[in-house]
Amino acid sequence: MQYVHLGRSGLLVSRLCLGTMNFGPETEEAESFAVMDRALELGFNFFDTANVYGWKRGEGITEQIVGRWFAQGGGRREKVVLATKLYGQMGDWPNESRCSALHIKRACESSLKRMQTDYIDLYQMHHIDRNTPWEEVWQAMEQLYREGKILYVGSSNFAGWHITQANEIARSRHFMGLVSEQSVYNLNNRMVELEVLPACQGYGVGVIPWSPLAGGLLGGILKGVQEGRRASERIQNALQQHRAKIEAYENLCAEIREEPAHVAIAWLLHQPAVTAPIIGPRNIPQLEGILRSMEIQFAEETLKTLDTIFPGPGGTAPEAYAW
Repeated sequence: MQYVHLGRSGLLVSRLCLGTMNFGPETEEAESFAVMDRALELGFNFFDTANVYGWKRGEGITEQIVGRWFAQGGGRREKVVLATKLYGQMGDWPNESRCSALHIKRACESSLKRMQTDYIDLYQMHHIDRNTPWEEVWQAMEQLYREGKILYVGSSNFAGWHITQANEIARSRHFMGLVSEQSVYNLNNRMVELEVLPACQGYGVGVIPWSPLAGGLLGGILKGVQEGRRASERIQNALQQHRAKIEAYENLCAEIREEPAHVAIAWLLHQPAVTAPIIGPRNIPQLEGILRSMEIQFAEETLKTLDTIFPGPGGTAPEAYAW
């Protein structure tokens, strides 16, 4: 396993981040435990979750699974850089969502209890809260930091100007501010290259791409369709829209003799702003297989072909759309 600093921080995280969103809804608890144990054996030290995962409002099912895994001991908690998120609706009462100081405090304490830990390494805002001033957000985060309940703060699904604004206000308060941004980023969705990635690089914010396989679109979907495996309506619609690109992509993967899923993640690992793509294995074979992505080295011609198939927004702003 390779390790890199999370943004400008001194914290070292594995080059791949273990996403836990499938734990509970897709993967039963015993198998989830086995996947996390195997991840540690393989050198993963970066685990990502969220209080809404499990998709039963207010229950934090996935965080509970992670907590019961930690409770087994054996150094599990000490070996993991633990990231979780707040923002989503956790109840029907006012102030049970978003990023008010009240919800930040309550959400953090609830996540700590569910995960049976005293602190969260990386506490992330799952979305921008346009109705809460940054002074309130940072005051609440600073208090959690002083109490030792969180160590670093990250964002998710922020625009480039949100990252700038957040870190400038944090700087004025003599607080470290954001050290990471978790964005949707993959070969088929490269919009963050316009302004989010440049903002992250400018402020030393590590980028943690989610959906590196575009929801399965880049995971060898054509072979799956030919074998008769059912795909969701969303993926079928996406395939219909992007079929020409996906056909060209899978043909290229066949030419270089690599699995499409491995190529998609390897491409992200070649992007200079990226810290650690989030992978979401449902089982141990999927976990072990994805390690191949760290070994792939692309020829320059292959990278050019990938840019031709998936051209992205044309570079960074403003040159992507102006002189």
